[in-house]
Amino acid sequence: MNQTQPIWIRDPLAILATGAERGVVIQDGKIVELVPHGGKPSTANVAFYDATGHVVLPGLINTHHHFYQTLTRALPAALDRELFPWLQALYPVWARLTPESLDLGFTVAMSELLLSGCTTTTDHHYVFPAGLEDAIDIEVAAAKRLGIRVLLTRGSMNLSQRDGGLPPDSVVQDEDTILADSERVVAKHHQRGEDAMVQIALAPCSPFSVTTSLMRATAELAERLDVRLHTHLAETEDENKFCEQMFRCRPLDYLEQCGWLNARTWLAHGIHFNPDEMKRLGKAKTTISHCACSNQLLASGCCPVCEMEEAGVSIGLGVDGSASNDGSNLMQEVRAAFLLQRARYGVGRVSHKDALRWATKGSAACVGRPELGEIAVGKAADLALFKLDELRFSGHGDPLAALVLCGAYRADRVMVGGNWAVIDGAIPSLDVADLIRRHNAAARAMQAG
Repeated sequence: MNQTQPIWIRDPLAILATGAERGVVIQDGKIVELVPHGGKPSTANVAFYDATGHVVLPGLINTHHHFYQTLTRALPAALDRELFPWLQALYPVWARLTPESLDLGFTVAMSELLLSGCTTTTDHHYVFPAGLEDAIDIEVAAAKRLGIRVLLTRGSMNLSQRDGGLPPDSVVQDEDTILADSERVVAKHHQRGEDAMVQIALAPCSPFSVTTSLMRATAELAERLDVRLHTHLAETEDENKFCEQMFRCRPLDYLEQCGWLNARTWLAHGIHFNPDEMKRLGKAKTTISHCACSNQLLASGCCPVCEMEEAGVSIGLGVDGSASNDGSNLMQEVRAAFLLQRARYGVGRVSHKDALRWATKGSAACVGRPELGEIAVGKAADLALFKLDELRFSGHGDPLAALVLCGAYRADRVMVGGNWAVIDGAIPSLDVADLIRRHNAAARAMQAG
């Protein structure tokens, strides 16, 4: 194997790593050396990138999203509604998705994420109206074009309104179809190993949109195929009431009965767990994606992150869908999570470094990728570089704190697996103006019916 020339990311303003004050050396997609204060690389024949104007973070990792929802941001019919009525307003619009509009929605979401410093993202796609059977394949192609690392979940719904669920009949599929396609996309797209750029997980949408049979069968399939599991859980009190009425138990009990309470699973939201349930989650090594902006917009509540972490639960961050966050910016999500949890717990328990940790190392635990989310020797060369030359940062002291407190939202450079995916605040070869034009047209057509 031919070795590429190592690159020294040299002399950053600040870096989120101990012992790397003079930067890091990258080779063949990995971090091969940390350069301490006053030191020089021991690696031979290094090129260098001048990072004197940058703050360097591990690439941010987004653990929950619905990419297609970029097509229904700030939709009038869904404004000022809580989760269940919000979904009921949006499902008929989502039923009009086409392969073309879906590709545009995917591309917009992943582009926004990359530009915000996100190097790895999940997506939870669970809407499959007629004609969208290849939705995950479309998504994989878009991710490869952009050069972002992805864990895409093959979502599902098979409990429609006629069965007592929320979604209309037109966006659900039957269990056999779901399971067969789940196996297909894993076989076709799922990559193994530390260098994997595309991975697949299985993700029935929620207890109120899938049957118990599908929940159990999906857990069995995930174990057989050795892939991860994802779903929404404990997002609202309405969900608790639904589970108690439908299944005679609380959501976590139901999850355990279905074979999901294990280290393979990460859950979106996790707001309404009691102390005993948090301990059970920690013991099982099940992780939580905290979605601060979405939870505030839908008035769902606030994830108890400190109690969760004290119970041994790893916390990651997710932007959630662009119809409930109305954005796909993970750096802004870091700030939102910091402010929300600081207000809840106070100065002594939550710092800006906690919020950055949730978006990096904590999120890496959610996606089952310990080689991500940290600047250390042997880890993947996934990095986000931010400049502090905007008006919002003028007068700053601590550069790392400034990213969070002053509201950084756009990375100047983003590296994924040793390759630059964002250069000078732009994605090479992406015509943003044309993308916006086509995406807006698709959104208008879909919303008009």
